Formats: sequence, C-alpha cells, structure tokens
Amino acid sequence: MRKTTRNIRRSRRVRQGFTLMEVLLVLIIIVVIAGLGIQQLMGSFQKSKINAAKATMGLLSNSLKRYQIDVGNGNLPATLDALHEQPADLANPGDWIQMLDKPVPMDPWGKPYEYKPNGTSFELKSGGPDGQIGTQDDVVG
Repeated sequence: MRKTTRNIRRSRRVRQGFTLMEVLLVLIIIVVIAGLGIQQLMGSFQKSKINAAKATMGLLSNSLKRYQIDVGNGNLPATLDALHEQPADLANPGDWIQMLDKPVPMDPWGKPYEYKPNGTSFELKSGGPDGQIGTQDDVVG
C-alpha cells in the first residue's frame, strides 16, 4: 500500500503542466477572438474616415456657396484651389476673398476631392476607400 501512495504522489508531481492539446486549444481561441476584434476595429476606422470626408466636404461646400455669393457674383470657381488662392482669370480681382486658410486638403484616403461646377450648382465627391470615382463606395457631399 505504501508503494501505491508514493506512486500517486510522484505522478501528481510529474503532471503539473498543460498538455500540448490544451495549449493549442487556448491559442486557437485567442487568435479567433483577436481576429474578431481587429475586424471590428477596421470597420470603425473606415467609418471614421467616411465621416471625416463628409465633414470636409461640408466645409468645402459652405466655402463654395460663400464664394458664389461674395466673390463670384453668382458664379462658382473653376477649381477648389480658388477658395485658397486667387485665380488669375477672376473678373474683379479686388472682390476676391480667401475662403480657406490652408490649401484644399486631400480626402482621408490621400486622393483629391472631385469638384464639378454646373452653372450655379456643383458636385463634390470623394473616391472613398477604393480611391476610384464612380464606384459604390464613393462619398458624395
């Protein structure tokens, strides 16, 4: 009987760690949870970029409308750069007012905003995450 008790104590001492299967199972669970977290984080990151593009386009839109009223006598500028730098072809250069303190920024994906004046209205777009104008992920302002 003594030998049996001694063997049990010895086997308890020997089996103090985890098996390889237990360690692998825990690692797989951690990787799955981390993958889900990263996917959620990337989705939030894209949404914040879209919101930033919309906010910038709102600022540009307001500046274009102010330009149309204050500088252009009802006309829109040919380019967005006219909001920051005086255009050379302005009919009354003395009427020009700088609408933006800094040059027109790029969209959150590093591409220029697309601006198309149409008489007294305009179209303002960002290519969105794929950077291509005319696709489903375009951000329109």
